[in-house]
Amino acid sequence: MAAKKEKAQATVTLKHIAATIAEAEGLSKKQTESVLGGFVDLIVKHLKKGDRIRIGGLGILQVRHRAARMGRNPATGEAIKIKASKKVAFRAAKDLKEAV
Repeated sequence: MAAKKEKAQATVTLKHIAATIAEAEGLSKKQTESVLGGFVDLIVKHLKKGDRIRIGGLGILQVRHRAARMGRNPATGEAIKIKASKKVAFRAAKDLKEAV
């Protein structure tokens, strides 16, 4: 039985995106990186406040609260208390789902 070869996934960073946008729009890479950095900072700021962020064609980012609960240590089977926490959730837009 032959092992299935998986294609290595490329990681695209904010710098790669900035360089591509800069080239397409005729802007400097430094300006574009600055704008994208500001965009990320704004997203973080609004998520900290608890706002929901909707980016058309991409999806929705929001903070979800997880309640405290009981869990088990898989190694010992001992019951442990898991603290309440927050997590960032992303729900993809229909256009993105269809494109992928």
